[in-house]
Amino acid sequence: MHQKITFDNGLRLIHIPNKATKSASIFVLFGIGSRHERPEINGASHFIEHLMFKGTKKRPTTLDISKALDSVGAEYNAATSKDWTGYYVKIDSKKFELAIDVVSDMVENSLFAAGEINKERGVIIEEINMYHDNPIMYVEDLLEQVMFQGSTLGWEIAGPKTVIQTVTRRQLIDYKNNYYIPQNMVIGIAGNITKTTAIALVKKYFNTSVSSADTNAKFTPYASTQTAARVKVVHKKTEQVQLAFGFPGVSYSDKKLEALTLLSVILGGNMSSRLFLSVRERRGLAYFIRSYPNIYQDTGNLVIQSGLDRSRLAEAIQIILGELKKMKQSGVTESELQKAKDYIRGKVVLTLEDTSSLADWYVKHELLEKKLITPEQKFKLLDQVKSGDIKKLAAEIFTTDRTNLAIIGPFKDSKPFAKLIKL
Repeated sequence: MHQKITFDNGLRLIHIPNKATKSASIFVLFGIGSRHERPEINGASHFIEHLMFKGTKKRPTTLDISKALDSVGAEYNAATSKDWTGYYVKIDSKKFELAIDVVSDMVENSLFAAGEINKERGVIIEEINMYHDNPIMYVEDLLEQVMFQGSTLGWEIAGPKTVIQTVTRRQLIDYKNNYYIPQNMVIGIAGNITKTTAIALVKKYFNTSVSSADTNAKFTPYASTQTAARVKVVHKKTEQVQLAFGFPGVSYSDKKLEALTLLSVILGGNMSSRLFLSVRERRGLAYFIRSYPNIYQDTGNLVIQSGLDRSRLAEAIQIILGELKKMKQSGVTESELQKAKDYIRGKVVLTLEDTSSLADWYVKHELLEKKLITPEQKFKLLDQVKSGDIKKLAAEIFTTDRTNLAIIGPFKDSKPFAKLIKL
């Protein structure tokens, strides 16, 4: 059974034991991401994540860090989102102390060497170029720029190249010191590690007693001002068009979260979903089409993304919108709803057999929702959703004036696509 331990300085540890595995994972999560940034440091959260691998007082080089973990076959990585930054290591449980040693060393003792910062500017700029040059990767960023106009949620996580080129070492260090603090941090330890060992190791390698000034990152809650459909077209010579529809979603705390999750599965969550069958299997208009929700602390969205035949794009858009109209008008069948519930249950069960995913589950619930919820509690919430809840939600979000569309392909004019949006 999982347990939460809060230390004197506000640092939280979530211990999730699993004696049936031989691995253990640590996931360290901070409540800081691109939506908390200011224009002059947009991209700082992601930049700092990169710099954590560039040397510490104990391990002065990137190679020193990677060799320590590679020598025992560990898996490790980091990620930055719009509302969190996290670092994880999955390792043989017998070697777990090495994992917590390395991660704590990175987040508490990174050097931020000027030479490494300047080298990493080029790395991040090439990462930005990679995303911008790859329509399947960039179209969601483009969509959120359209949907979240006027909000930091519409900013790219990696930031603009101009900021990456000019942000100073001092700005990055100050930003890190302000927000990488115990009160803004959750540690998850999952796997074949006892609670006693987990607590002892956290006390040994992390600051658990001295608190910092409360500089927890804050953001301006998103408030939609949308009154008409929005369409953004980026011209690019491609054979395939990348398209993303966006509709209003829900926050982590919204009681409609489970209904939206099930709606998304039925609509485009797997290979037996409505959109997959209608767009790909029956008409051959796309290689892939999917829907998924993005959830934030105060809002969210539902995305429908596809790569489509450019010569039949108008037809594909009409087919997609037609499926949304059907869901609004007729809802979903009891069979579809039960299959979606079983699908989610099965996916969660399989995913949480992995200790890194187990740690991820609990620390994100704690950090972003301020509460812990078990998989079984989540399944009970899903089971409470009725078909009428899905229909009601579909009618609420699938409206012409709340529709957003991003397209990357060989087009320059958005007006023909705007005319197609009728819900």
